[in-house]
Amino acid sequence: MAEPVLALRGLRKRFGGLAVTEDVSLDVAPGEIHAVIGPNGAGKTTLINQISGVLAPDAGRILFLGRDITRLKLHRRARLGLARSFQITSIIPDFTALENAALAAQAGEGTSFRFFRPAGKEAGLNRAAMVALEQVGLARRANTPAGAMSHGEKRQLELAIALATQPRLLLLDEPLAGAGPEETERLIGILSLLRRRYAILLVEHDMQAVFALADRISVLVYGRLIATGTPAVIRQNAEVRAAYLGEDDIPLAAAPC
Repeated sequence: MAEPVLALRGLRKRFGGLAVTEDVSLDVAPGEIHAVIGPNGAGKTTLINQISGVLAPDAGRILFLGRDITRLKLHRRARLGLARSFQITSIIPDFTALENAALAAQAGEGTSFRFFRPAGKEAGLNRAAMVALEQVGLARRANTPAGAMSHGEKRQLELAIALATQPRLLLLDEPLAGAGPEETERLIGILSLLRRRYAILLVEHDMQAVFALADRISVLVYGRLIATGTPAVIRQNAEVRAAYLGEDDIPLAAAPC
């Protein structure tokens, strides 16, 4: 069995007396979409913050590509290939889609920003940026200012920004939030195409999307994992269904991929 891209071992985090991450252990395999779901307040974003380096865990270990990165700074994790969508860099509204992605590609290379020589003018960064835009279906919008894009296109651009850093793992924190039905369908299609090229840890409230995309699902409730398994296993888990009572409905039938 291939070594996991990401491995969490006994991760714990408290804010005062409140346990927001309680002995969490899970793996993300190469080419896998591993979804983390749970009711509001379950601790999903806090978990992502610990993996990305925004927060330090109180206990436990985070292994990335076999290396212990538990105490590594955020920027050093990014250099190793750990990319968190929507937080790697902010979209600059007055910059084009290409320029936004090129800046991310430049940061991914670890080079300094050249404010008097725009990153978008450099051929190598331009090529990397265009590849990322093509992967998310925005190549034809490369010269469009980001501020003029629709909400769904901005979501696509944020994903392209993550891809431009040459990641080994994508941390996606609610990538479908605020998207309409057509935009959601388009984003699901994009993630489906990326699924074997990148390992993905997906936090998402849209259960239809989760069950359409995920290879495995982990369910987080009050900071504790109550179940991990394939979509079919999670769908039939009584404890999971009880945890979602009055929250999101777990689809009873498999959603089409």
